[in-house]
Amino acid sequence: MKNSFVIKGHLCQTKNPKELDLHENSYAVCIDGISKGIFEVLPEEYAELPLYDYGDALIFPGMVDLHVHAPQYAFRGMCMDLELMEWLNSYTFPEEEKYEKLEYAEQAYGIFVDALKKGATTRACIFATRHRPATELLMELMEKSGLVSYVGKVNMDREASEALTEDSADISAYTTFGWINAVKDKFLHTKPILTPRFIPCCTDKLMEELREIQMAYGIPVQSHLSESKGEIDFVKFLRPENPFYGDSYNEYDLFGKNDDIDTDVKTVMAHCVWSTEEEVELMHKNGVFVAHCPASNMNLTSGIAPIRKYLDKGLNIGLGSDIAGGHSESIFRAITDAIQVSKMYFRMVDEAFKPLVFSEAFYLATKGGGAFFGNVGSFEAGYEFDAVIMDDSVLAHPQPLNLAERMERAVYLGLDEKNIVAKYVIGTKIL
Repeated sequence: MKNSFVIKGHLCQTKNPKELDLHENSYAVCIDGISKGIFEVLPEEYAELPLYDYGDALIFPGMVDLHVHAPQYAFRGMCMDLELMEWLNSYTFPEEEKYEKLEYAEQAYGIFVDALKKGATTRACIFATRHRPATELLMELMEKSGLVSYVGKVNMDREASEALTEDSADISAYTTFGWINAVKDKFLHTKPILTPRFIPCCTDKLMEELREIQMAYGIPVQSHLSESKGEIDFVKFLRPENPFYGDSYNEYDLFGKNDDIDTDVKTVMAHCVWSTEEEVELMHKNGVFVAHCPASNMNLTSGIAPIRKYLDKGLNIGLGSDIAGGHSESIFRAITDAIQVSKMYFRMVDEAFKPLVFSEAFYLATKGGGAFFGNVGSFEAGYEFDAVIMDDSVLAHPQPLNLAERMERAVYLGLDEKNIVAKYVIGTKIL
């Protein structure tokens, strides 16, 4: 059977946000890329499968990055002294203009994809640029990597540099139709996602046309929401008829549901730092995913998203690196950042909302964000088999540690950037 095997080691996951699910020296069974579960003793029915014994290594589900900008990878770790809107105009848009040239796109995207493949991420929702040829190139590179992704050609017909602003809403929609038709059935693991950059960059007519495209193809949607106060004020100026930011997407049925035809519209919105109660209620009602990007929110002085409140309300939540607002593609880093900023929210904003604990943040990075891709982010039976195997012996310690301590320490000390031994995506070994 294709992609059928057993791996052995210390299996670490979270079935729910409240507790770790740890299995020392246990077996995870993969049949045709799908997990059959974790077993302390290997069942006889699987005895003839190939067995890969990773000894004392730690085995995690693959990490899920719900929000990353591939063209911004080239300037990660730089240009962190401005807030969002000025940062976009001063640094981000000039960098994204370069992707008009395929030679530059091939070099830059090659570096990005290689880094993603070598890390702990197995799934990602990715923004490209407005350029169709470069976006298709990125999708080809992602497919070759073995990773699973949604990749979006960005739509923007106002409020950007001249070189990035598409000539009209009609041209933006026409180019998007052509792109989707070219790629929708081309790749096995890389799929298109509709990507209005955010409301400030999209005219009403463009949003109307994107609605028609979404209805025609039924593809998911990704964008930004309530990231900074300046952005929100600008949206209020542009669309005073909408009572809150998210309603500007919902008006065009690009916010989790299309009520006119009673259809779900799978949607992920990045940030949601300053979402109003009305906005939160609509996200919950419509099943919108929140991509929490704590590093970016700190770097661009956007604020602290109230993730405890969102968890308690039952929202769909995952983590995002938000390169290059965030400075690291490591979702391990996003886990620790999420915990730390939640502590600051608790202490400095509202003590009614307790900080995240490690199991909750790890859940967001795996099963929480993984739900956007289906049954992903766990070794439970029926889940797609994504796994990252790491040797933590490189993290010297003077005394024995239990498995929970080793797991937490591996994340906080960035083991994903130090010693990944192997990596599987839907049962295929890509590292």
